[in-house]
Formats: sequence, structure tokens, C-alpha cells
Amino acid sequence: MTTGRLEDHVRQVLVELGEDVNREGLRKTPERVARSLRFLTKGYEEDPAGVINDALFTEDYQEMIVLKDLDFFSLCEHHILPFFGKAHVAYLPKHRIVGISKLARLVEVFARRLQVQERMTTQIAAILMDELDPQGVGVVLQAEHLCMRMRGVEKQNSVVVTSAMLGVFRSHQETRQEFMTLVHNGATR
Repeated sequence: MTTGRLEDHVRQVLVELGEDVNREGLRKTPERVARSLRFLTKGYEEDPAGVINDALFTEDYQEMIVLKDLDFFSLCEHHILPFFGKAHVAYLPKHRIVGISKLARLVEVFARRLQVQERMTTQIAAILMDELDPQGVGVVLQAEHLCMRMRGVEKQNSVVVTSAMLGVFRSHQETRQEFMTLVHNGATR
């Protein structure tokens, strides 16, 4: 994948900011920024369903499966500034389970796109519901947004929490509560 056009645009942004793109510290910046942006948005090149489908297994297991404290990093689509935090993903299988590393990969696919946290939360939940056909799915993201800390309101200790509850996680308060208890009180650290 070529970064030439992207490099040209970064160079032009630096010029518009009043910088000398030929000074020592900035000479390679357009190339570095272009490579960095390609890496940070590589999720567009990945199919979320494909991430899951090669690791589905028939298993007679009907208790909650929770993968918590998954670190993620993303870019806010409004300011192209980072937001980062922890993802907690759970599902209640009906007849199929998925390899747990695939849950982490799925979070990564959606995080490596220009995002809003709310959409990312629902995208993770929806693909799991569609591909696993479980009894239900729960996803909670907790994130710090640099667009809230570095600019605008400049609130230094703010954390945004979003959730998506589908199936029995939405319709059964006990299931939702078990998930939230495991996420918050069942700390592993």
C-alpha cells in the first residue's frame, strides 16, 4: 500500500501550520505520519466476520463467557485524536463457542478504524450476535478521550463508559447484573 499521496497531504498540513518541512526534525515526518495512520486504521482492511468464522466450535456449554480488561487504542473520527481504554466482552452460548483470542482480535478490528466509542461498542456486540447465534451478548467499553483532555473542555480525569446488551443480556436483569458484577467486582488485578 502506497503512502505517497498521504505523505503529500501531511506535508501540506505542516506547511499550513507554518512549519518548515525541510528542517531536520520534520524531513521524515510526512512518511512517519502516513505509515502511522495506515497502521492505526488497518481495521478497514479486515472482515470482522472472517476473524470469527475460522474459530467457531460446537460445544455443549451454556454458562457466561467473559473476556475482560482488553486494552484497545482507537482514533476519534471527529478530531483524529486517540481514545483508549478497556473492553469487556461477554456472551452466553447456545450451541457454539469462539476461540477467546478471536474476541480480542474483533475488538482490535473495530478499534483500528476512525471511530466513536458508541458505534464501536455496538459493532462488537452485533457481529458476535450475528456470527455466534448466542443467547445474548454484552459489551462494555471504558475509555479516556484525548479530545476531552487536550482541547475543548480539557477535563483531565474523565472516562466514558458505553455498553451494548443484546439478547438475554438485555431482557434478563440477572444476566446483565452477573456480567456487570464480573466486570467491576471480579477484578483480576
